[in-house]
Amino acid sequence: MSTTVSLVGSTGSIGTQAVDVIEAEPDRYRVVALGAATSIDVLGAQAHRLRPDKVAIADADLAPKLEELVPAGTEVLGGTDALADISRDADVVLNAVVGFAGLPVTMAALAAGRRLALANKQSLIAAGPVVQQVRATPGAEIVPVDSEHSAIHQCLRAGRRAEVRRIVLTASGGPFRGRRVEDLADVTVEEALAHPTWNMGPQNTIDSSTLMNKGLEVIEAHELFGVDYDDVEVVVHPQSIVHSMVEFGDGATIAQLSNPDMRLPIGYALSYPDRSGVAFGALDWTAAPRLDFEAPAVDAFPCLGLAYRAGRMGGTAPAWLNAANEVAVASFLEGVIPWSAIAETIREVLEEHDGTTPNTVDVVIDADRRARERARRAVQKRAR
Repeated sequence: MSTTVSLVGSTGSIGTQAVDVIEAEPDRYRVVALGAATSIDVLGAQAHRLRPDKVAIADADLAPKLEELVPAGTEVLGGTDALADISRDADVVLNAVVGFAGLPVTMAALAAGRRLALANKQSLIAAGPVVQQVRATPGAEIVPVDSEHSAIHQCLRAGRRAEVRRIVLTASGGPFRGRRVEDLADVTVEEALAHPTWNMGPQNTIDSSTLMNKGLEVIEAHELFGVDYDDVEVVVHPQSIVHSMVEFGDGATIAQLSNPDMRLPIGYALSYPDRSGVAFGALDWTAAPRLDFEAPAVDAFPCLGLAYRAGRMGGTAPAWLNAANEVAVASFLEGVIPWSAIAETIREVLEEHDGTTPNTVDVVIDADRRARERARRAVQKRAR
């Protein structure tokens, strides 16, 4: 019997690569729902290729136009709850929505007892304690899609959690690896978007350039695997071949290696506990490159330290961190602030954190709103 899949955020980088994975094994999966924020043309084309039962668009005003673009008989849902509405019925829900907007999808899938293939790290980071509550729903499970956390998930199959000494997250170092603080004062948007190994959306690519992406992944590892922050280490690995490692108490280190291809962790999450039948990212060991590792330059890339700080603060501090980062990155992409002001904005917002406890989704949403207000004020101070 085919595994039913709901692709939420199907038109972005992760979503379109998920379509590749599914089409590579057409008898294994059946897409029952597709969803996106605004990209109705791509969504309509995907609906013709995959023939889902439902398509959802978060912008209700676009729903009538979308109805004209999908095959006859396809149910169209529109509005703020539409993406969550298609996240309850499939065997596997891929959450590839960008940013904090993915929280309702995460909550709906887990509350319905589904397997959540999680590419949207921000929902877990911002609302960790609340997500953990619905994660306890019978049948619910999270299989991460981030290449690093997918690697850890795979490595942990080699031993028990109690045997883990530490987790080592690898970072490519982004486009500015090796640069000093003074070299980064005038970097451009184009330079920051020129990632050396991965093809990602703008938010994640800029996050990689600041190392905030890795900082968020530290918090995500804490939430996913229950490890202390002191037991999560980050190392820079520019080749992006070793995707992360787990060191066990006896000194053994288990690592997951492959070429950088997001279709591998996507396929792993969709097919878990089995394996994909297509070898995405397979290495040619006769021509494998050298493997280099180095410590991150925390002075030049302060966002990594800010993420550790927010994670250790706990409460809604990770939500504030994420909100401030999203506002600051958007402002940089729009040319409002320089690259260096991203970290400055986040630091200022974190210093105003009020210690709220995130015990409900509404509390998390309110924390996100208040942090964004403060971030916008911080951005205005640094506008060019």
